Amino acid sequence: MAKSYKEIMNQITTFIFDVDGVLTDSSVHVTPTGDMLRVMNIRDGFAMKAAVESGYHVCIISGGSNEGVRIRLRNLGITDIHLAAPDKVETFKEYTELYGIDPENVLYMGDDIPDYHVMKLVGLPACPQDASPEIKGISKYISHKNGGRGAVRDAIEQVMKLQGKWMENFDGKHD
Repeated sequence: MAKSYKEIMNQITTFIFDVDGVLTDSSVHVTPTGDMLRVMNIRDGFAMKAAVESGYHVCIISGGSNEGVRIRLRNLGITDIHLAAPDKVETFKEYTELYGIDPENVLYMGDDIPDYHVMKLVGLPACPQDASPEIKGISKYISHKNGGRGAVRDAIEQVMKLQGKWMENFDGKHD
């Protein structure tokens, strides 16, 4: 019998997220100089920082490249940031091999076709509510939140609550 997503959440040790459409709402604001600005959700950031501080592996794999995004993620304590990744599957395999992570213990949240093949490799493929139909079709967990609007927080919070770690390390020093 197939496991429910809540049973799978009990075994998660690693979170991997795409950026555009997951940590953002898929919009980009293009400035007159050609810079593309993205908006990220502060609560998603809080949850990622909490996951890092609680000992989870947190990794970003994105085809996009933006130094502002890299700086924001580093400031949250995320050290495994793979932007402009030409092959998400290859990057995923290198990352899991480097840290000895069992793919069954990974929650990967993606939103569109470039995430499809890597999501087929993990224990808990997840997506925001507004993901593409193809991604929703393979996801074992579909957040009730849209990308860039709390989907990442939702997934992390559910895993940490199920594992009894959600309120464990909060000391009032987080922003």
